[in-house]
Amino acid sequence: MSLQAAAQSSFERSENLLDAVFGGADNPLRHLGALGLYFLWILVASGLYLYTVLDTSIDGVYSSIDWLSREQWYLGGILRSLHRYSSDAFVLVMMLHLVREWAYGRYRGFRLYSWVTGVPLVWLAYISGIGGYWITWDRLAQFSAIATTELLDWLPIFSEPAARNFLAPDSISDRFFTVLVFIHIGVPLMLILGLWAHVNRISRVDYLPSRRAMAAIMASLLALALVKPALSDAPANLALAPADLRLDWFILFLHPLTDITSPAAVWTLIFGTTLLLFALPFLPHPAAAPIAVVDAPNCNGCSRCHADCPYEAITMVPHPDKPGHQIAVVDADNCAACGICAGSCPSSTPFRSQDKLVTGIDMPQQPVDVLRRMLEEKVARLSGKTRLVVFGCDKGADVAALDAADTATLSLICTGMLPPSFVEYALRSGADGVVVTGCRDGGCDFRLGMEWTRERLSRNREPHLRDLVPLDRVQLVEASRSDAGKLATAISAFRTRLEKDMAATTRPPAYSRRKIHHG
Repeated sequence: MSLQAAAQSSFERSENLLDAVFGGADNPLRHLGALGLYFLWILVASGLYLYTVLDTSIDGVYSSIDWLSREQWYLGGILRSLHRYSSDAFVLVMMLHLVREWAYGRYRGFRLYSWVTGVPLVWLAYISGIGGYWITWDRLAQFSAIATTELLDWLPIFSEPAARNFLAPDSISDRFFTVLVFIHIGVPLMLILGLWAHVNRISRVDYLPSRRAMAAIMASLLALALVKPALSDAPANLALAPADLRLDWFILFLHPLTDITSPAAVWTLIFGTTLLLFALPFLPHPAAAPIAVVDAPNCNGCSRCHADCPYEAITMVPHPDKPGHQIAVVDADNCAACGICAGSCPSSTPFRSQDKLVTGIDMPQQPVDVLRRMLEEKVARLSGKTRLVVFGCDKGADVAALDAADTATLSLICTGMLPPSFVEYALRSGADGVVVTGCRDGGCDFRLGMEWTRERLSRNREPHLRDLVPLDRVQLVEASRSDAGKLATAISAFRTRLEKDMAATTRPPAYSRRKIHHG
């Protein structure tokens, strides 16, 4: 097993475990990006107050921050602690988010833009974090300033060693802290701008975690701020070498790493890792799947595919053959080849009386017409007391192993590709029940596939399951790749319930077992 596959397996196991504790909506590993943004807003809000009371003079910078922590602990001290701990949390979730996306292989093709714009954010986060420690101007700030400038001195960018500025008590002035505060404000602003670019090609961005998660996180940070408040070390003294420091290993780990190795080794690690991250999307990889294709005569310009696309790969432009109408246009660079657009197209209904079903937008590797023919063939071969059709997802639990005389299975590129009319079609063709399964909540490989499916089947999103379809004949099961046993158990329970219901009631005439023919 490769390192990447092992990392993916580890993440999957951890996410499934946390699902049992928090549920998909509150699972922190499934919402790392939203958590990072939440911690960033805490940083910004707390930092604004700290800035208003900060004295940037060389004599007042330490005392103003120390006064906040000790005399105004009930407000300034708590806000300083929130600022400190949320910065550590931001760095932690940022790195976890990066490693998780790498483990799942989400850095090439339509995800290339988000990956490439995300790499510089790591630099900006660490520059801002290290600079923030200098502002307190205690012994730890002195140590970080000397260690950082010594590391920078290895690069051929300064005419004289920058570390000399921190070797004598009179070597720095008030201007130093004014510039430092300016940088500490400017870099986060660049970080926020970079985050906007990072998610610019993603629709319906998860900007914040759930309210329960935000409340729990804030309560935890406040408790930590009260139990272990962030305090300054002794004031910086350039005449003495700082010792016995309480190091922040989330942000300042580069300093001890430099001591253990060398500046050359650290810069090699930094630049080498950065270049590798930028190069990952361009390394040899399997050919990308064919993108969605629009059929102009069958596109009526309804814009549902545009609204449902998770990556804003579809735009609406004037229709070339139908004045006053629009047509969908697919951006090849942004298209995820997920098929969610085909599931949203109103022409993707199997009830259309066409020998070959041509839809407004479709996937060449799995056309809706092929899906209809496969469904008809599999349902026609069903036998047994209770006949089921299972629609699965290539990214979720494997449904092929469940195929049996009384169970027909069809796996889609993404569950979101399934038009709700196919559920009704399966029931009308002779199935007693339909199971639709896909990735767990928050775990969809294409972000919105399972969410849109859930809303369509519950009749809250167009195209929706028609009102005449009995919902007790349809079962939605969330099952990731490792949930084969869970899916089999859910299908068995669904079959048992259907048998009890059918024994107690008469089957509606509209759903008698019969084959639907097309002209």
